[in-house]
Amino acid sequence: MSVGSLPAGRQAIRDSTDFSQNKTMAKKIYGIVGHPVSHSLSPAMQNAAFKALGMDAEYQIFDITPEDLEDFLKGIAEREISGLNVTIPHKIKAKDYIERYGSLDENAKRLGAVNTIKVIDGTLEGYNTDGPGFYRSLVEDLKFEPEGRNVLVLGAGGASMAIIMYLGNGPKEIAVMDIDDKKCEALKDHFKIYYDEKRLDIVRREELKEALEKAELLINATPVGMKKDDPSPIDAIFLRPGLYVYDLVYNQPMTRLMKDAKERKVHAVAGTGMLLYQGTIAFEIWTGQKAPVAVMRRALKKGIG
Repeated sequence: MSVGSLPAGRQAIRDSTDFSQNKTMAKKIYGIVGHPVSHSLSPAMQNAAFKALGMDAEYQIFDITPEDLEDFLKGIAEREISGLNVTIPHKIKAKDYIERYGSLDENAKRLGAVNTIKVIDGTLEGYNTDGPGFYRSLVEDLKFEPEGRNVLVLGAGGASMAIIMYLGNGPKEIAVMDIDDKKCEALKDHFKIYYDEKRLDIVRREELKEALEKAELLINATPVGMKKDDPSPIDAIFLRPGLYVYDLVYNQPMTRLMKDAKERKVHAVAGTGMLLYQGTIAFEIWTGQKAPVAVMRRALKKGIG
């Protein structure tokens, strides 16, 4: 399925060692690097996948400060690490390092950030699976095809950029609103380097009502909803029949936005699917094997509680 002019991220699987045929090999080490990162749900998800497929592999947490990241990446070969996920605050700095000393996939280049690293003979390959992971969840979990449709994104931070840059020219129009106008303008300037700038519209607060009336898909890419008592980022009155809602928040069982959508019988899903599929795509990049999605989903849900 084509999205903009980018290749389908979930098909970006590289050849790697077949663990099932190499039982004598030393245990493969994978992990996530960030700061802080102890709260990550990736270890539960990835270790469940390794166990399910009988792989001699382990996924660990690497809490590395920004000042120490470059030294950490330089020492990956000595640490015998085969692959990494990269999370806040290291995605951009990791991209800069790999751009100098390794190679980047198209998603990482266009987004300017890396969230997945594969190590081959000591050389680092950088990927970004956030956009592809969101797209797969959008289609499979929400049953929404964005091509030729009107999309409204709340928030212009890193998650929003990953989504918008992956969707590209696919939607008829992508509107974005953020309380920080500078973030919106920076996103638009970056978008027009690769796509038709007329496809991306910056929405001011006073224009939100009109944008919501036109939107077929609403994406909440703001932090609103991450705290138990957070309100919804929009008034429930705007959740009309026919609108689809994707709330990227996944750490709460049910955000106010999700509750409002359910009460008004609006199709809506939380960000668990994006987290899941960015992880399954990373798994396939590292191992060359099909990820056990059902196993990883169960581990993720258990971790979220």
